[in-house]
Amino acid sequence: MSKELRYENEQSSSQDAEITEMKDKHLPLPDQSLQYQIKTEECMSHIWSKPRAYTPHTPNHNGLRFVNEIKKPEGRSRKDLFRWLLFRKSYTWNVDEKKEYAEFFAVKKALPQNRPNADLNDWQVWFVGHATVLIQIGPYNFLTDPVWAEHVSPKQGRGPKRVCPAGIALEDLPDIHAVLLSHNHYDHMDIASLRWLNDKFKMPIYTGLGNAYYLPKEFRVIEMDWWQSALIHDLKLVYTPAQHGSGRGLRDQNYALWGGFSILSEYGHCFFAGDTGYSPHFKEIHHRLGVPRVALLPIGAYEPRRLMRYMHMNPQDAFQAHMDLNAKRSLAIHYRTFQLTDEKRDQPEHDLAQAMKKSSKLLNPFYCVREGRRLIV
Repeated sequence: MSKELRYENEQSSSQDAEITEMKDKHLPLPDQSLQYQIKTEECMSHIWSKPRAYTPHTPNHNGLRFVNEIKKPEGRSRKDLFRWLLFRKSYTWNVDEKKEYAEFFAVKKALPQNRPNADLNDWQVWFVGHATVLIQIGPYNFLTDPVWAEHVSPKQGRGPKRVCPAGIALEDLPDIHAVLLSHNHYDHMDIASLRWLNDKFKMPIYTGLGNAYYLPKEFRVIEMDWWQSALIHDLKLVYTPAQHGSGRGLRDQNYALWGGFSILSEYGHCFFAGDTGYSPHFKEIHHRLGVPRVALLPIGAYEPRRLMRYMHMNPQDAFQAHMDLNAKRSLAIHYRTFQLTDEKRDQPEHDLAQAMKKSSKLLNPFYCVREGRRLIV
């Protein structure tokens, strides 16, 4: 039996065991017609591909690759990163996945609805998981970095594995008017989820320069440079800087742009940071675009700190970004779902609480909510 077929059979048996266990405990059973996770679409070609070189007319490109505003400090080499990947403890979270899924389905949750007549001042944000958030601004629905895949890698059964279900089943989504795709790393650009969404909604995908190369040609992709804007009905969308990087293989590092998004309306500013290290760009976003009514800020994937500091904020950094933005409220993202680095699963929430506790200032709230929960903002 092939490894792939054996893995699929193991997965099926595991899911059957979970359902049997839930029956025995008299817990509510999931609707098996709904998809809270889907198989990763194979894209092994991305490992070896190298996009055609081009030089966009933008200051954040050096003629070969895109670059961050703040230069990467000395002392962090790709050799160090590969050494860590080779010798790290890959599964230190030790999550009881059966328990995670059983507890998720045992709690009845509200579901998002289409709201064609909603007032533009009526905002809700739903934490789906990792960096995936459903943003509802009046009648308009946006998804950030949609990932429903079981593994964030170029192949099913490889790479970081989902340890909890997405907070909303794909079939329970309202009509999606646009996807906001921050960059092309596997835990943010999930081809399987994007294909499912495109087949259902045919929505535009807004993303950074160069990312259309990795997406199927039938997708409607709008590439943007930092600070470039687009109009979506009554809203203005701005692609904002981030301190990060890109690449899905060995030969394409930083050939496509990374960033975040701001959605602007007469009733406020919704900011999605994407994936980022801490840098002065948060203050610049506040200066240019104003105070966010809600900011979606990453708090996970930060250990070992020496290797991750430049690319990923830790909770203390995220708390500082929250203050730099002067956000009325912030929602934590980029944690809990996939183990990407070495910190414990609950460490980001604990460290964020400690950072806020140590502050002497009266602060606007910074929330951590579970998958499938919403904030009315």
